[in-house]
This record gives sequence, structure tokens and C-alpha cells, in this order.
Amino acid sequence: MNVAVYAQIPVNLKCEHLLNPLGIDVREPRLSWQLNGNKKNSDQTAYQIEIATDSIALSKEKATVWNTGKVISSDILVSYKGESLQSFTTYFWRVKVWDQNQKVTISKIQRFETAMLQSKDWKGSWISDSHDMNYKPAPYFRKEISTAKTIKSARAYVAAAGLYEFYVNGEKVGNRLLDPMITKFDSRNLYATLDITSHLQKGKNAFGILLGNGWYNHQSTAVWKFDKAIWRNRPRCLVNIRITYSDNTTETITTDETWKTTDSPVIFNSIYTGEHYDARKEISNWNKPDFDDSNWDKSTVIKAPSSNLVSQQLHPIRVTAQLKPTKINRINDTLTVFTFPKNIAGTVGFSIKNAIPGTIFRIKHAERLYANGMVDLSNIDLHYRPTDNSDPFQTDIFIAKGNGKENFSPKFNYKGFQFVEVTSSRQFKLNKDCLLALEMHSDVPVVGKIKTSNPVFNKIWEATNSSYLANLFGYPTDCPQREKNGWTGDAQINVETGLYNFDGITIYEKWLADHQDEQQPDGGISNIVPNPGAFGYEFATGPDWTSSIAIIPWKIYEFYGDSSLLHKMYPNIKKYVDLIDQKYPTGITDWGLGDWVPVKTQSSKPLTSTMYYYADALILAKTAKLLGKTNDAEHYFKLATKIKTAFNQQFFNPSTNLYASGTQTELSGSLYWGLVPDEFKQKVADNLYKKFQETNFHLDVGLLGTKTLLNALSENGYADAAYKIASQEDFPSWGYWIKNGATTLYENWPLHVEKNDASLNHIMFGEIGAWMYKGLGGIFPDENLPGFKHIILKPNFVNGLDYFESEHESPYGKIVSNWKRKKKRIVYKVIVPPNSNASFYLEKNSIFSCSSKDIQISNEGLYKVIQLKAGKYSFTIKTK
Repeated sequence: MNVAVYAQIPVNLKCEHLLNPLGIDVREPRLSWQLNGNKKNSDQTAYQIEIATDSIALSKEKATVWNTGKVISSDILVSYKGESLQSFTTYFWRVKVWDQNQKVTISKIQRFETAMLQSKDWKGSWISDSHDMNYKPAPYFRKEISTAKTIKSARAYVAAAGLYEFYVNGEKVGNRLLDPMITKFDSRNLYATLDITSHLQKGKNAFGILLGNGWYNHQSTAVWKFDKAIWRNRPRCLVNIRITYSDNTTETITTDETWKTTDSPVIFNSIYTGEHYDARKEISNWNKPDFDDSNWDKSTVIKAPSSNLVSQQLHPIRVTAQLKPTKINRINDTLTVFTFPKNIAGTVGFSIKNAIPGTIFRIKHAERLYANGMVDLSNIDLHYRPTDNSDPFQTDIFIAKGNGKENFSPKFNYKGFQFVEVTSSRQFKLNKDCLLALEMHSDVPVVGKIKTSNPVFNKIWEATNSSYLANLFGYPTDCPQREKNGWTGDAQINVETGLYNFDGITIYEKWLADHQDEQQPDGGISNIVPNPGAFGYEFATGPDWTSSIAIIPWKIYEFYGDSSLLHKMYPNIKKYVDLIDQKYPTGITDWGLGDWVPVKTQSSKPLTSTMYYYADALILAKTAKLLGKTNDAEHYFKLATKIKTAFNQQFFNPSTNLYASGTQTELSGSLYWGLVPDEFKQKVADNLYKKFQETNFHLDVGLLGTKTLLNALSENGYADAAYKIASQEDFPSWGYWIKNGATTLYENWPLHVEKNDASLNHIMFGEIGAWMYKGLGGIFPDENLPGFKHIILKPNFVNGLDYFESEHESPYGKIVSNWKRKKKRIVYKVIVPPNSNASFYLEKNSIFSCSSKDIQISNEGLYKVIQLKAGKYSFTIKTK
């Protein structure tokens, strides 16, 4: 075979959107790749996938499991269609691709490994200790074995209701935290696959488990009522340890009553409030061989929380940064306040020496300080409902063993904070080395980058990303301190901010499975997902919030070119839209929460709810068409038309070209969601612009309006106004927060409010992070050629910026859209990744030159459309 060493090579091979994953439990996993570089004329014209269980055989052209043969296609995402995959098997795979010149290149060999492909693969029993759900100490479990053979490889498959840490021979396995992710525990439980090969030894081996409460056994009390969850129980686990020996025989060690258990030093743990640790109760070597556990109890075989065990195939939660304090304020001999450089989600590492035994340290976390320098929890503790003073909010308690060096970091908790107040029960001097802030979140890869000539604007982007990550813990949340809830509205508003900046598909696919678990028989969705069952159906369940069930799968499709989630969610979206249709047959609905937390002006809730109903119906219709469901497509396109017609009859005044009372949200929402008839779009956009003139280009919107206002302006000829609004630095604006010291986004526009909407780390106003890519960089996916197979480039060279740089790592590779002012010209630089193409839109009267002659120009309405193949381009554009 003639292999070209200089052609584009397949790289970044992924299985189920993960690199070399362990524990795959789907029978037809998705395989994907990219082509490296950005050379022109490098499109893939064909591919061949080869899979074997022997990497050496595969390198010798022996694809014994699956060989697609040469497939004429530019696809870079393909579902497995070979022979049935087997459980507990490592599969090696590679890709060959052909370019236009029929030159072929071959990727490096990658791998994926299966776990339990059928329920009968699981052995053993779920275990717990003998205590009930109100017992506070977290339990230890241990098991010791002896192996006479040489170990080739070993995996631990760990399922838990609650949270766990898994140890082998005294060492914690891996750096994953807060595993497994929350689910509706009585419907579905997640398990992790851990590679424990390097931890094992020939001879004696000891396994240890520490179980925490997590969301499964919520012992704290708050308005969200997780303490009354329908699934609540004492934490439990099921573990299968599968050892493969050098002679290829296997042995499986499972949890059963022979595992021994006792209380750990974690005397209380709540994912909501804090963790209490009594170092005096530490048990040395409890998870090592030859430990005497004769006085430990036998484990109790216990009922499984559900019958549905699913592999946790998503980027895990990890510590992603360690922050040193920037200031230490020693208020007195027993109270010290630490200030950290930014507001984060996470926990702390606490280190002390030579404390008197029994000294109690209370470690309180907060987002702000009182005037006297002590931490202030009043903006985030209003929904907490303590029954006594034994479980203080956002506070860890450490009781020292004394007389040496001691370290403490919570294992089953995280908080939102920038300030930490440490109080000791007796005099103790703390220094800067005693406390580190440990930033935590789902460790999703970064795929986006923004840089501009405006330093405050750059900080807005950074703060938006910080808030997004602080609210990503296996599912998207609203805030990391007072709630930690999966609010559907916050998530659907900010999904594009997430996807432009981070590779979040695995998190969203998990969370949409939670939607399936939560969906009610009539099609309704709760306002928080997962839901404890005691809260969540009272309000905010209408389409303005719970459109997450439709909008997020559609955005995943646009950004990744992967229709799998739409396939899975189609029945659920249909059921939801049908419910709204049944409840509101006129096409107008007032079911929803409305434009939450506006600056001052309230918008019509029927208008905002109906525009989301239209968006859902249209997504459903397009999905039906995509899936080949012709009758459904026809039905739901008609429904979308009916809603649009009713919407305009109800809310549009053709004599004034205003919707409802003409608020910023009402006008921008109608434009953004495509409800304005074509002949009125410009007049409505003109009126929207006038609305902002009235406020001196300041926003007056809530959550729903922040999604639409900047986009509606920049997409309808008013990009300069959109940037002017986005870059304001006085109240109300994102820049106002930054100028007043914010490192994350807030929950309310004022800095100080007298009500409970005052979290200083909320993602709900985060659409500005996505708008920067769209409204300034002009990078859009094309739903007709999704996954950025075809890139739509509509940059806006706005007044007020000297340069703007944006990058997005798409499924095809890096997209770059950078522009810079040079006197009376704009230099615009573009990179189109291999195997994709782009359409660059310029105003029709623009005068430009290009570094490449390999472009085609056509006219479309008010634009020149310049067609770009894969490669690098530089345009010089005259400005007025």
C-alpha cells in the first residue's frame, strides 16, 4: 500500500468521545477522529476502520474484529457495526484515510476497553453496614486476598449509591473525586472502571472502601428537600475486582458479607454543608495487608438501589488547581481569615503541626466578608434549614489528633468560596502554609479561547468560564454553594457557552439521561434534574425552563455532528411537546417562570413561554425530519407554524412594530427565536436598538433576555450596539461586576440585594461567553452540515475594539477567526480545519483582498459570501 508520509494523518482518535476509555458498556460505541494540520486540498474522501483484540496483529493488517473496508465518505464519526463486542475485552483500533489524490495515511493504534455489557456479568452483592440512614459516621470496608500467580492486569468495577473512595494496599486509586455522579438513584446507578494493575502485588493484597453520603443519603435540611428524597438510604456499594493473570486465567473478587466494616474518622459528611473529621479516630493501616480486623463487623448484604447499572463514561471531577492565599488576617488568637485570588468551587487542604489533642478547628467558607473582616454567609445560607447547630453551613470541622503533622481535606463535599475563616477551640497560630484552596469541577478539556484589546472584556470571558466550571459537577448546576441544583433553565440558556469553550458532550449526555429518568408519565419535567421527588414540580416547569430536554440535544447535534442524543431523546421531546399542546391548544402558553431576575422591567410571561414552546416544536419537527419520521415531521412543522401565527396575532402590533409592551426581552426574544415575520425583522430590530438608546445602551433584562439581546442585535445589523452593551462598566452590566472585583458571574445585577438572589457564583447570565464567539468572532455551526463540517463565519468588526481573537477546537480541528484594525483596514485571519469548509459573509459593498486565490465569491442578500476550503487565509478589508 502506498502510504503518504506527508499527507494529513488521522489523530485524536476517540471512542464515545473519550480518549482510550475504560469501561465501555454500549454495544455500538461511537468512533471519531480528526485530520491534523490545515493544509489545503486535504479533505478526506474515504476511510477504513480496523479493529482487533491484538495490537500487533492489527499493525500487520489483521483486523480480526471489524474491518469496514474502504468507505467512500468524509465522515469522521462512525458507530461500530462489527461482530458483537465481548465484556472485559480490550479492543485496538486505527483509521486509514484517503485524500483527493488517493494518498492514504494511517493513524496510531488506540484502544478502548469494555466492562459489563450485560447485567449477568455482575457478580456478588451490594453491601452496607448495619446502620440506618440517620447514622452519621461514614463506614470503612475492607477485604484481604492472597494471589499466588503473577498479575497481568486488574480492574475494579465500583458501583455506589452515595460516594466512595477506593483503596488498594493503602493507596487511593486514581484522582477522581465525588464519584459516582448523582442520578435518580432508584432508577439508575453509575459505576466506574478503575485500572488497579499497578497497585497490586503478588501475594497479599488488601482492598478498602470509604463510603460517603453524597446526594443519596442527604442528612442536611434545606428547602430543596433532598433529605426527603424517595431514594434516600444508608450508602451502599457493589464492587467486582477482576484480576487477569499472566497465564490468562481470571479471578473475580466481589463484595459480600465477608468484607469487614467499621466506622471511619469521617464522623459526618454532607455534600451540601460540610464534612466533620475526628483525627483521633484514625485507624492506621486499615486498608493494607496484615491488618487485624477481628473486631470489625461483617458487612450486611443489602438491596440494590436500582436494577439499572450504567458505566460512568464522562470526564470525572478532579482538583484542577491549587490556590495559595493572597492575604491572611489574624483577627485574634483563635480566628484567622484567609483570602484567595478568586471565587471557586472546591474545598481546602488544611495542614497543621503540633496541635493539642482534641483541638477543634471550624473551617467556614464564604464568598464575601463583613466590614469587620469575618466571613459573611448571609447571601448564600437563606435556603438552609438547620434543625440544630451540629451541621453548620459551608463549614468543615476538624478535630486534631495532636502532637505531629496533620492534614485534612474533605472527601465527600465541595463548596463555593473565596474566603475561609478558621476558628480553633484553643489558641493556635495559623500561617500561609496551613491552607490551600483546591479548585474542583468536571475536568472537561478546553476547546475555546478568546482574547481582545479590552482587558475588562477579557475578564468577563474568564469570569464566565469560571462560573461555568464551578457549576459542572457531573451535571450543570446553578451555583456551587447554596443550592448545587441542576436547574434546567440555567443549563439550557448556557449550553452554547459551555460548548464553545469546553468539550462537554459527555456531561450533557449523562444529564439528559437524568431527564429521561425524571420525566413524568404525562411528559412533564421537573425544574431541577435530578430531583429528590419532594421538590421541583411546584413552579418553573414550563418551556422557558425545561426546554433543556430539546435545546441541549439539538445544540449537541449542531456542535458535534452527532445525532445519537437526538435519537435517544426523541420520544421524550415528543412527549413533552405533546403535553404542552394538550394543555394549551391555542398555541399560546403562560406556563413558565418568565424572565427571571430582571434589572427592573418585567416582560410578558406568556410571550417568553410561548417563544420557547415554538423553539421546542421546531426542534422536534427538524429532528423528526432528520430521523426519517416523515409524518411526525409534517405534524410538528404545522404545529410550529400554528404557534408562530398565534404568537404574532397575540403579541405583535404591526402599527408600532413592537411585541407586547416592547421590553428588551420581548423584542430580542422574538427576533432571536425566529418568530418575527421576515418583512418586519428590520423594523423590530430598529425598535430594539431604540430601546437601548433609551437606557444609554444598558441592559434591562433577566435570565431569558440575556440569552437573546446581544445575539438579536448583532444578527440584525446592530453589532456595535451589542458590543457597547456587553462592554459597559457601570450598573447594570457584566463589566460592573468585574470593576467591583468579581472573578465569577453573579446571580443579580446589583452588587448587594436584600433578597436571596445574591449568589456571587452563578452561571445563569453566562450567554455573553457564547456571544463573543458568535457576535464578534462570527463562528457558527451549520445545522445542515453539523459538527462544523461547514462553518458559517459572520464576524463583526465592532467599534471599540482594536483586535479580537477567537479559537474553537471543533470535531474537525481548530477554527480560528481573528481580526485586527490597521488604520483604515481590518486584517482578518481565518483557519478552516481539514475536511471542513467555511462560508465567510461580508457586507456586499466591502472592498477586500485575500492571501489566497483559492476562493469563490457569490452574492446572498446583503452579503458577499466567500467560500473557503480547509487552510489558512488572510483578508485585508477596507473600512469606512
